[in-house]
Amino acid sequence: MKLATLLIHNGHEVDGATGALGTPIYQTSTFDRGPEFRAGEAVPEGRLLYDYARSGNPTRNALEEAAALLEGGVSGYAFSSGVSAIASVLGIFQAGDHIIAGEDIYGGSYRLLNTYLKRWGLEHTALSAVNPNTVRAAVRPETKALFIETPSNPLLKITDIRACCAAAREAGILTIVDNTFMTPVLQRPLELGADIVVHSATKFLGGHSDVLAGIAVTKTAELGKRVHAVQNTYGAVLGPWDCFLVARGLKTLKVRVEAQQETAARLADFLSRHRNVEAVYYPGLPGHPGGEVHAAQADGPGAVLSFKTRTEEQAQAFLGRIHLAAPAVSLGGVETIASYPVRMSHAAIPAAERDRLGISPAMIRISAGLEDADDLIADFGAALS
Repeated sequence: MKLATLLIHNGHEVDGATGALGTPIYQTSTFDRGPEFRAGEAVPEGRLLYDYARSGNPTRNALEEAAALLEGGVSGYAFSSGVSAIASVLGIFQAGDHIIAGEDIYGGSYRLLNTYLKRWGLEHTALSAVNPNTVRAAVRPETKALFIETPSNPLLKITDIRACCAAAREAGILTIVDNTFMTPVLQRPLELGADIVVHSATKFLGGHSDVLAGIAVTKTAELGKRVHAVQNTYGAVLGPWDCFLVARGLKTLKVRVEAQQETAARLADFLSRHRNVEAVYYPGLPGHPGGEVHAAQADGPGAVLSFKTRTEEQAQAFLGRIHLAAPAVSLGGVETIASYPVRMSHAAIPAAERDRLGISPAMIRISAGLEDADDLIADFGAALS
């Protein structure tokens, strides 16, 4: 089946007990172990046994299996947020290990690597340009993984997933890809050689700005066991109601992403021709650095773009004047969101470092929603004039 069908028919579309069209919300913290346990007998082999909701829940299991199916992986895991998914995946490593990462990544990932995990003794090297040569040059004997995000946040830099995964494999290290911006509708890193994919399911997977969630999918069962051990130990699991919301969001993922992508492309074209806009960052625009690589590994440019006005004052004025886009953090919802990275997603990065990376006070990140594109263009035009 193609992805559009898998989003609906993933093995959990009908409840086997009642015929309900959807997975029930198992709002429980613990489970009866069954008559065999009471009798002191062994539980029949092959029967899925739940004992405590931190270790497993049928509603969460349904979402995790659907996520693994969509990404082409073996095992999926649902967490209480995108950052908890990333932290739990990086939790399979230990003090003294070393990670290679792109420097132009989500601010929460930057903070995680530079503060919390660093205190635990997990070191990392940040690369300004992630390519096979820089990856090979950064590998140490203690290096365990390459962590990349493509397109990156918020500059939409492109990394060649195939090439970097090949370089990582040569070095005997894992590759972890944050696929939040693209979703499996547009990009499937495991098919390109990655070992683990992570998502902030708060964004496009949930899709309605009403749930906080994270997803991790592993390529192999062995890696899945390692991630599950961390999930069960940390306990940063997604509750059943939130699992239901994300699973519901998945059903419309393809139609939402495709419509939002079409709007994003029109907004990028409009902004690229506006007199008060200095630069637009969007893989769908001609001349975008790495655009050809992106086109070879993804099925579209996505629904997120960034642009830089000619002055900081113009950017702030834009945020104050827009009516059809919410000045807010996050992305991937049905509503258009205009984010101000220096004070929102990347506020954790020191100002000098943001300046070096090119994350300017004149930069705005747009997540295109499902409003009419003509209305958004008119609104943006008025706010920029």
